Amino acid sequence: MTPDRSQTHEEALEQFILLWGEMASAWGINRTMAQIHALLYAESDPLDTDAIMEQLDISRGNANMNLRNLLQWQLIHKVHFKGKRKDYYTAEKDVWNIVSTIISERQQREVAPIRENLNETLSLLEEKESLSDEEAAFQERIENFTEFLEMFERFTEALLPYINKKNLKFLKHLVKLAEMKHSITGSGTDSEEPTEQQ
Repeated sequence: MTPDRSQTHEEALEQFILLWGEMASAWGINRTMAQIHALLYAESDPLDTDAIMEQLDISRGNANMNLRNLLQWQLIHKVHFKGKRKDYYTAEKDVWNIVSTIISERQQREVAPIRENLNETLSLLEEKESLSDEEAAFQERIENFTEFLEMFERFTEALLPYINKKNLKFLKHLVKLAEMKHSITGSGTDSEEPTEQQ
């Protein structure tokens, strides 16, 4: 417990760290890694490994491994203080950068490998001189899947640089336009259905 910190602050911090850990599976990272990130995000001042270990009650090996992973994800930064030999760590505080980084990392670690593996599967079918109707239909389904993944990657790569608070007004406008388009398309589809059935 930090002496100058209120009980309310301590309880809120503990709840925030637990919540961040529970969200970890959605991020594709482990609970401890998420909790370390939550602690460093919540703290105004950088913390050293000993302080992180004490706060989260984890081993040095566990702390070091997850700190390395967070550094690789660029969700935290190493800080050096003059006259101190210990390494200190602080988290990226801009939530827009955090979310963009997580999306980008997950795309590289999950979406890209899936697309590459699907392309390898496609190559098996493409090597065959002639395909049966069933094989051709299967090939088309895989091609549709890879096209979607390729477009998703291009979309996120193009959009992520603009995901920041500075562009919040533009992003809200973009979402509003998409919602209006969906609403118009949806109502149009509903009105056309009876005509198609006649």
